[in-house]
Amino acid sequence: MLMDATEELERETGGNERFVGRALPPRASVVDALAAEDQVLLTQLLSEPICFVDHQRLSGRGADKALFGVETKLRRSSAARFEPAHPVVPASASRASRVPTLTTDQEQLLFLRFNYARREIVRLLERSADRRLTAAETRRLLAWGHRMLNVRSEIVQFNLPLVLAMAKRTRLHGIDYNELISEGNVALLRSVEKFDAARGFKFSTYACRAILKSFSRVAMRASRYRVHFPCEFDPSMERSDHKDRLREGVESDCVDELKRILVGNLADLNDVEQTVIKERFAIIDHPLKADVPAAPKTLEQVGVLIGVTKERVRQIQNKALRKIRTALEAEYLVA
Repeated sequence: MLMDATEELERETGGNERFVGRALPPRASVVDALAAEDQVLLTQLLSEPICFVDHQRLSGRGADKALFGVETKLRRSSAARFEPAHPVVPASASRASRVPTLTTDQEQLLFLRFNYARREIVRLLERSADRRLTAAETRRLLAWGHRMLNVRSEIVQFNLPLVLAMAKRTRLHGIDYNELISEGNVALLRSVEKFDAARGFKFSTYACRAILKSFSRVAMRASRYRVHFPCEFDPSMERSDHKDRLREGVESDCVDELKRILVGNLADLNDVEQTVIKERFAIIDHPLKADVPAAPKTLEQVGVLIGVTKERVRQIQNKALRKIRTALEAEYLVA
């Protein structure tokens, strides 16, 4: 399915791309001197296929300075990064809006920068095909790799709201929202790789179409899954009832102990306190029907029974509970 989607996106670009051959990694001493993130990036650049969408502005003299605003020179001879490029969006616009909207010219400039960086990676790897990269070539390759990733990240950040907007517009029942967003993000990244800015269209038009297609693939995959696995996942069926059964056993023991304290009056309750506790919490079963549990009474009902107000019943109840708690604690300490 992923291959079909990739082939479709490649057809939409009109084949205006170039792919690169393979270069051999540098010597171990050169690799060991690199930072950990540079080693990871170097592995990706040498192992994964690299392509770029060509444009006439990429091959002109001084194209790098025209696109990035600075000459593409390393910060230091031993560094693996270029001098930072001039921002496409002014800092004032970035502060005014969390995700500013790009103009057509700004968007085209970003994609030209992105493809120029990929073009330089391709050219460097082609020149080094079938031989090991030197230390200088490795640093320059990594510098272009970092610049490519930075520009791609910038493009994605500006267009990330497209995924959320398309997800809200899509009415797909039974589809996990997080899975939908994840597929949309992948489609957005793939669109950045394949978009041809020379055609004059806005990237949002191209990306939204790709995002909606990815949502359709999610729906088709989910429908096929439901055909093969019609059961729904029920988290409550996976939860163990061990703690519940253990708690029920403890509660049963406490009730039995409480009945024993009340029957033997081990808490030294007077007649009124015993009546309030028994009636309020229905601890004593029905006098005529042993299999029918007694129903607990409200404060007002107990007050009518013993001839006091419900507030007085509450005071008697709290005093009796304190006595029972003391008796229970004493029993457990002895045990």
